[in-house]
Amino acid sequence: MSTLGSFIWSIADQLRGPYRPNQYGNVILPLTILRRLDCILEPDLEIVRELAAKYDNPNRLKIEVKKATGRPFYNTSNYSFANLLADADGLADNLADYIDRFSPDVDVFEYFDFKKEILALEKAELLREVVKSFKAVDLHPDVVSNADMGDAFEYIIRKFNEAANETSGDHYTPRDAIRLLVDLLFAEKDADLTEAGIVRTLYDPTAGTGGMLALAEEHLLAQNPDAKLSLYGQEYNPQSYAICKSDLLAKGHDATNIAFGNTLTDDAFRGRQFDFCMSNPPYGVDWKQYAKAITKEHNEAGPYGRFAPGLPATSDGQMLFLLHLAHKMRAREDGGGRVGIVMNGSPLFNGATESGPSNIRKWLLEHDLVDAIVALPTNMFFNTGIATYIWILDNTKRPDRQGLVQLIDGTSFWTKMRKNLGAKNRELSKGDRAKVVRLYTDFTDADPDYSKVLRNDEFGYWTITVERPLLDESGNPVVDRKGKPKPDTKKRDTENVPFTYGGSTAGAASRVEVIRAYFDAEVKPHVPDAWIDWGKIRTGYEIPFTRHFYKYIPPRSLAEIDADLEKQVAKILDLLREVED
Repeated sequence: MSTLGSFIWSIADQLRGPYRPNQYGNVILPLTILRRLDCILEPDLEIVRELAAKYDNPNRLKIEVKKATGRPFYNTSNYSFANLLADADGLADNLADYIDRFSPDVDVFEYFDFKKEILALEKAELLREVVKSFKAVDLHPDVVSNADMGDAFEYIIRKFNEAANETSGDHYTPRDAIRLLVDLLFAEKDADLTEAGIVRTLYDPTAGTGGMLALAEEHLLAQNPDAKLSLYGQEYNPQSYAICKSDLLAKGHDATNIAFGNTLTDDAFRGRQFDFCMSNPPYGVDWKQYAKAITKEHNEAGPYGRFAPGLPATSDGQMLFLLHLAHKMRAREDGGGRVGIVMNGSPLFNGATESGPSNIRKWLLEHDLVDAIVALPTNMFFNTGIATYIWILDNTKRPDRQGLVQLIDGTSFWTKMRKNLGAKNRELSKGDRAKVVRLYTDFTDADPDYSKVLRNDEFGYWTITVERPLLDESGNPVVDRKGKPKPDTKKRDTENVPFTYGGSTAGAASRVEVIRAYFDAEVKPHVPDAWIDWGKIRTGYEIPFTRHFYKYIPPRSLAEIDADLEKQVAKILDLLREVED
């Protein structure tokens, strides 16, 4: 739990009455951001005011401020937390002036509609006390680190969502899950990241409050303090966007790289590719409201469009983000890119052969983009206890990993939390993460109980349609004009034939031989009059993760079961005797 977040949230107690609990965040979040920026800007206020008096042009002013302070943003107001309370009657107007005079790229307060809240606070006679409380909190980075500030924001958002009876999973991902994702994402590139003066780009299309971007940068700088990671993100939740942008501003990043809007319908970084991409998209959220625009793009963009391989069911948009990220990887000829994305289990197996999801898996596997899939422990997220998986994509796999997919069962690597946070009662300790990363780096030498390495084609299969003859009243086959037997639709059946049936390693190329061998061995002996309708064969791909790690547990012996039954019968008889006595 964030002590700072708890303290800031306690200020919300002053709002009781005029504000309902689900409205506290509308005041607390923007004021926390404002105070954070205020503390950062405070040492150079006079310098900036002098420059503002000298340069009217905002672009020139930004350049001069950057030269003088090293910061890409500024505020030219005569007000700050230091003097806002000096004019009691003008507090609301002066606070509004303070917000208005940030540099143009600090648009975050618009997304909170904060001026409306200022008027509401003043009307409720709460404005002065709330501003006074925030003035007492020192949020300068020298006092509150970026990591602690991130924890505080996440705590406040979670409390806000709990008060509003909403879920928090749409807004941010637990830090321990992000750290594992970052460890895996950079695992193949850690050696490269130590190069002097290295510059890399990282992109999150569902940036939330920026937690993934922040931890990825932290990881890179730990490897190489001289490295530079340019962060890019897009977020459609106004509050999360504002927090993410504020956080990056506070760290000196280019805030124009953080865009507001829906990644699926309005890609803010169209035509741009990145070295590393990360995302934790919402699970099981339908995209019906965007279906028209996405389907239009799918139909018109051609074979190189981001959604070209297929569209998932409108009931779940996770795989749209998976495709989007695959499209955003830096091209192989430019050095290649890697993707880390967290999803629930359905993208592994949902959809029948040649459905949108199956075609997406087929495209990813046939293009050798899936590097590894890691099953996380359950109860890892704040709003759900379901099974989740990290997918790692790579378009420049190491030679020994090419044509292969590593499945890692990380479900048993977790540490119980001392106190539950919503549905989350397990966390990944540093040691737990190290075990999973070790399995990944050991690859074919990893413990087979927790790691399997399979060829891409081992996930493919054909669905064949098996027909049987339609018989007349005399029991003779009914034939068509060409003398071929007509099928009995009531006896029609389908069978799934793995590419690997009979030990085949030829993949889709062995279609006829493998299907015929399967039919002769598995179908024909039971229904000699059956045949295959070769015109109805469909190709599908699924990743039956749990099947690969299934362990047979033999049932208890009959003697053991009998002994237990005798004990229970004896207990029941004793109870009956007590009743009779």
